[in-house]
Amino acid sequence: MDDSETSYTIETEEQLWDELERVVATQCPAQAHETIDDALRTWLHLASKCREEFFQSEDDVASCVQRLLDGRLFNANQHYVRMQILYSMLQEDEAGPLYVIASFLLLDGRTEDATFRHMIDEGCFHRLLELINGRKEHDPGLHRLLLELMYEMSRVEHLRVEDLIHVDDGFVNYLFELIEGLSDDARDPYHYSIIRVLLVLNEQYMVTSTAAITDPTSPGVPLTNRVVKCLSLYGPQYRTFGENIILLLNRETETSLQLLILKLLYLLFTTKATYEYFYTNDLRVLLDVIIRNLLDLPNELMALRHTYLRVLYPLLAHTQLSQPPHYKREEILRVLNLLSGSGNMHFEAADETTVRLVDRVSKVRWLADDGASEVARRFLGISLEASDSASKVSVVDVAVVTEKPGIQTPSRKVGFDVEVKHPASSPESHTIGNQKEAPRRPKKALPEVPRHTHGIAISCPPAAHINGNGNGVVKKMPPKAPPPRRMNRLKAASSVPEAPPPVS
Repeated sequence: MDDSETSYTIETEEQLWDELERVVATQCPAQAHETIDDALRTWLHLASKCREEFFQSEDDVASCVQRLLDGRLFNANQHYVRMQILYSMLQEDEAGPLYVIASFLLLDGRTEDATFRHMIDEGCFHRLLELINGRKEHDPGLHRLLLELMYEMSRVEHLRVEDLIHVDDGFVNYLFELIEGLSDDARDPYHYSIIRVLLVLNEQYMVTSTAAITDPTSPGVPLTNRVVKCLSLYGPQYRTFGENIILLLNRETETSLQLLILKLLYLLFTTKATYEYFYTNDLRVLLDVIIRNLLDLPNELMALRHTYLRVLYPLLAHTQLSQPPHYKREEILRVLNLLSGSGNMHFEAADETTVRLVDRVSKVRWLADDGASEVARRFLGISLEASDSASKVSVVDVAVVTEKPGIQTPSRKVGFDVEVKHPASSPESHTIGNQKEAPRRPKKALPEVPRHTHGIAISCPPAAHINGNGNGVVKKMPPKAPPPRRMNRLKAASSVPEAPPPVS
């Protein structure tokens, strides 16, 4: 869309919004593609040229996009308008129009999944790689928006092999380096966008690699997982990423994002080169989070619970947690007992997969020193000999677990929000799973101080008060100072001269 074909001069913000309202309300005859193109060109010109001149926040750009989505121009020609803006993404190079185009595709795709499918079919993933790679310094706002668009598109639809081929080591290293150069706050919007792109790329690699196992007709050699490869080669240089995904798992309530984090953790704990990627203290925090979430998940979320258990086994067996001093051994065994449904009315009878996974975790060497490997058999009375062949958890079991974006993970204890603290900064976190604490009950009011005993009134001087410890004991005021001694008064009287005799 060429801005030179429009000749609008906007002097005030009110004029801008009035003109936008007029454009998005344009009524075009059927198949009047030229009229639609002119109106879209005008809308893009107004939104992009005035982005930095009038807009005070990103919400203003989103408001421009929302007005188009709600207007007559789009609703009467949805498919054509959507495809025209999509083609503009493939051709546009200017930052202003690109920001508006990306905003439209992001907002439209969140309500209409077909938008992201069209983007993949038309090769927009490769285009986003080109626009993101190495361009942060040109327009940070546009760079973050393109990262969000890549994440949303990739987590809703499966990428094609020809798309993933374009992701090279340089692009993945670039994203890791950006994280190292940012602040340590994982909740920073920029930080968050980059981390989520790396997580969703890892999932796409997992889905592609397992397709050859589940589908014999799938051609080609599995692609190299560039995310795991980068951490295998340069993990010590990119530890900020690892710290932040643990923080995100601790705070995140969206099920789909929890699964993305767990999938990467599973690969890192089952890849020998990344066994010790995380610091030991961070692993302890992760173990606290996993225990807490296992206890907090409702019974119906079996798939998510299974994924946590699949990650728990390599975490305990392969990382520094397998070395003494063993962190929270008794608490882990207690959680496994609870998950088996033994003697706890809050947990239903465990399903076969849970039994198998619990038994597998309990067989970790340092947990099974005194017969703990029989925990599932002992508490359930079920023989697992027939399912021993199924105890080997493959990457397929982890990769196939999915959830729709936006679904929040329910909690057994609704209304509590206790965050697992770092062991180094919060000794109180060393409890079983750092379960969410119930709110403390208010202290009952102390009884009033009795005014009588056995019917005999107790006189209480007005100045008496309850002492500061609140135990209801009456404290008497100290006695008044005694009157001056008689000797002193005599001395004082003798020192006064006698009055002269009266004059006669």
